[in-house]
Amino acid sequence: MSELVGSSRGSPDRRPRDRGSVTAEAALVLPVLVLLLAVGVGTVAAVAAQLRCIDAAREAARAAARGESMETAVELAVRAAPAGADVAISLGAERIDVTVTAEVVIGGGLLPAVTVHGTAIALPEPTAASSGRDP
Repeated sequence: MSELVGSSRGSPDRRPRDRGSVTAEAALVLPVLVLLLAVGVGTVAAVAAQLRCIDAAREAARAAARGESMETAVELAVRAAPAGADVAISLGAERIDVTVTAEVVIGGGLLPAVTVHGTAIALPEPTAASSGRDP
């Protein structure tokens, strides 16, 4: 009895029909991976920008609560905020509201921009004149 060693199916001279399918699949998947990477990096950038807006609003609220001028408070917020951020300060007798808003471009402009904001509220510190104490 002799054993059959090889078969005609696996002969090296026959080429399988799906030889280029890996290249085609990679060509289809690669743009999706690049898009997911851009969204991930954009999400991290948006979160970082929002944290900077919150920090900038807190900085301005503290400065205004200490009695600093409005210009100084806005300048401190602009320094801490992302580039191009808008700062809005509302001074009241009972409280100070600061809102910092910025627009974050995601994916190098390929995806829509996201608007982030941070808000802080502070109570004005009492001054010597308002507390009834002598300076």
